[in-house]
Amino acid sequence: MYTAKDFSSLLGTPGFSETLLKNHFGLYEGYVKNTNALEEKLSVMAKEEAFGTPEYNEIKRRFGWEWNGMKLHELYFANMKKGGAALDPNSPLGQKIVAGWGSLDGWAKDFKATGALRGIGWAILAYDKDADRLFNVWINEHDGGHLAGATPLLVMDVFEHAFILDYGMKRADYVASFMAAVDWSVVEKRLS
Repeated sequence: MYTAKDFSSLLGTPGFSETLLKNHFGLYEGYVKNTNALEEKLSVMAKEEAFGTPEYNEIKRRFGWEWNGMKLHELYFANMKKGGAALDPNSPLGQKIVAGWGSLDGWAKDFKATGALRGIGWAILAYDKDADRLFNVWINEHDGGHLAGATPLLVMDVFEHAFILDYGMKRADYVASFMAAVDWSVVEKRLS
């Protein structure tokens, strides 16, 4: 069984109200609860050999959505902290970003543009170890758009629940606050 992680250390992060963060933590805890419930149901159904039934099939499909919702939120909250932590352009990650986008600013413009796409989802800086390349990608509905085998390094939630309470429809203002709260030391650890 999965246990919800405590991200209360984020309370007081500039640009994120306590109400917004507590609501967001509650949503995340729902993904943890639903992941556990679905895992339990699938275990029972497997013992009963209920494979191929409509209920089994739908629960199996839903499990990935709930599990990804849980894990993406954990990555998102973990790569933030009050005041953020700067990225060293000479670090391995900084060098890869500059190699891919020409500069940290070039990367940031592309990442912010990815996060500004119409719709709901996630903006992720992903690392493809096989090609030793970075990509800014859009993930839709937790389970659509992942680059198979790529490691999510920086995860930004761009579902409305992540910003609308504090920013209304001003997603760009939320993105700016998120970028100021990124803990690049955590993001860099995900590269290694």
